[in-house]
Amino acid sequence: MSSVGVSKLAISGGSPAVTLEHQPWPIAGDLEARWMDEVVRSGPWSWVGPHERAFCEEFARFIGARHAMGLSNGTVTIQTALQAVGVRPGDEVIVPGLTWVATMQAALDIGASVVLVDIDPETWGIDPAAAEAAITERTRAIVPVHLYGCMVDMDAIMDLARRYDLKVVEDCAHQHGSRWRDRGAGSIGDAGSFSFQQSKILTSGEGGAITCNDDEVYRTAFALKHVGWAPTADGEGLEAGGVYAHNYRTTEMQCVLLRGGLTRIEEQSRIRGENVARLTEGLARIGGPLRVARRDPRITRQAYYAVTMHFDPAQADGVDRAHYVAALAAEGVGIGVPYYPVYRHPLMNLQHPTSPIPFRDPALTQDYANLSLPNVERTCGETGAVMSHKSLLSEPEYIDQLIEGVAKVNDRLEAVREHFAAQEATE
Repeated sequence: MSSVGVSKLAISGGSPAVTLEHQPWPIAGDLEARWMDEVVRSGPWSWVGPHERAFCEEFARFIGARHAMGLSNGTVTIQTALQAVGVRPGDEVIVPGLTWVATMQAALDIGASVVLVDIDPETWGIDPAAAEAAITERTRAIVPVHLYGCMVDMDAIMDLARRYDLKVVEDCAHQHGSRWRDRGAGSIGDAGSFSFQQSKILTSGEGGAITCNDDEVYRTAFALKHVGWAPTADGEGLEAGGVYAHNYRTTEMQCVLLRGGLTRIEEQSRIRGENVARLTEGLARIGGPLRVARRDPRITRQAYYAVTMHFDPAQADGVDRAHYVAALAAEGVGIGVPYYPVYRHPLMNLQHPTSPIPFRDPALTQDYANLSLPNVERTCGETGAVMSHKSLLSEPEYIDQLIEGVAKVNDRLEAVREHFAAQEATE
């Protein structure tokens, strides 16, 4: 590689800083292939088969919860968990304004009213003070979303729950294995909801799980997702659970993939954690507008679905986030941006007649169309950045190249600004 190629930005025709490839995802092995062949040839394929039972026991141990159950995806897990802890039509559920659409939809779809609140600007988790300010006599539950590479302040959330007699359903779609004061995400509140969608660090393509410690919550949630069948007292059989239920069952094929993933997740989490530490130190060393979010010392293990990052426009020499991310992408540094504010997400038109909102009493529904939450708006529109876990299973040399790519762009911010100004002038 020539010195000219090294010094010239890739957006201007130079050679990219990153030449190595990250670890492909998802990962599967011979164990899953053997189990899958046995399931396909012998059955059963569903209805609480041996792999489903084994996975639920293994996952409960991994999380540190008394119970775990498999469901068809990570949206109905939130819906079912909310119903199982006692949320009813007309109740209010407090949800952060930055989350994936499923968190909000799950509550709306069981007849609850969702009250969206602002986030902590560092972790992007629900702001406990904002949550407390939103509590009314109709509030029944809080959904703390442990987003990307951070956890919510669960001390503060559980304190709110105790003082106001609220239920807590943790959205752990990004947190398979994270621990707060050595308690697993998904075992702290009244229930935990997990997603096993294709991008997650434990995946079966699609799928989900609910974890809990309360026997009655477990029995109710199980019946709700299993067409009304609940476990018998000895746990060996099924009986009518007496609920109005749905079919949200998982399959043996999904559980085969999940059991295989569980055999690797501890080692993968170790590697991701070490690489995030390397990335954090490297970005701090080179300085500039990009840094990794500070880790709360009460987090005793952080699982990384993504690295939560902050872009500081004041240190970017007039380069906005979109152009900075584009310059990094050209160098081979894959940085994305957070979700949209959930109240304006283009995949969820809350005013469309397929939404329940037009049919709700406006006096009892938050005005989502005119809602603006300051920290959500700034994070989503200006300062938030994320790096997928797919970049974190690679060799340290790959992480070093990512840092070099960021340093290269940081050293040439004026050239980045001029490049995009010239590009826009010709459009």
